[in-house]
Amino acid sequence: MIRQALCLFAVLAASPVGAQSGCDEDVMLVFDASRSMALTTKIDGLDVPRIVEARDALKRALPDISPYRRMGLVVYGPGAGDGCSNNIELKFGPSVDAGGAIVDVVDRVSPDGSTPLAGAVRRAASILQSDGGTGEIVLVTDGQETCKGAPCQLAAELSDTGVKVHIIGFRVRGSAFEWQAGKNFDVRNHQSIARCLADKTGGEYVPTESTDGLVDALRDIIGCPVIG
Repeated sequence: MIRQALCLFAVLAASPVGAQSGCDEDVMLVFDASRSMALTTKIDGLDVPRIVEARDALKRALPDISPYRRMGLVVYGPGAGDGCSNNIELKFGPSVDAGGAIVDVVDRVSPDGSTPLAGAVRRAASILQSDGGTGEIVLVTDGQETCKGAPCQLAAELSDTGVKVHIIGFRVRGSAFEWQAGKNFDVRNHQSIARCLADKTGGEYVPTESTDGLVDALRDIIGCPVIG
């Protein structure tokens, strides 16, 4: 029995961390940097923009995730043009230990533009599928599609591809200007229309109203517990 246990430990120790933890799928993070991410929330007496909260969450969560998963980044919102067709930017494809690079990009971006949500997810999916592979997409968004995209149609297209889409709805409201939550506010009534992307591809939809909640959602969805 002791010899069998020692053999099992040796196998685990020799295996890549991703293989041990079931985290060998590549991840594309799709980050919403549209204009609504500049809206503020009163926290400890200060007006804190949503994008500042999101940056903080990435800085806290990614060091526990990116060493064990290849990650890439798509950002949408800022840019020239009409704010829809030209404002989806692939920063880089799945890369080893990319947490620092993701944080650097998000730290520099200034919220602006519209929300080509479906187009950004489609771009991320095309990267994962470029070599005939699959993977997971994590969309962090505070809003709704505003560029006449069709998230649910895209969900149907992706449903049989093996690409899984997770949605983290961060301070989602029914309107971009409905940012003041009253005492009867219920986040369950303010879900992104993009939820169908998660429902139809086997992903998760997680609504959150705080930085801590965003950190927990990132860790729960794509975190990799180390075995051995």
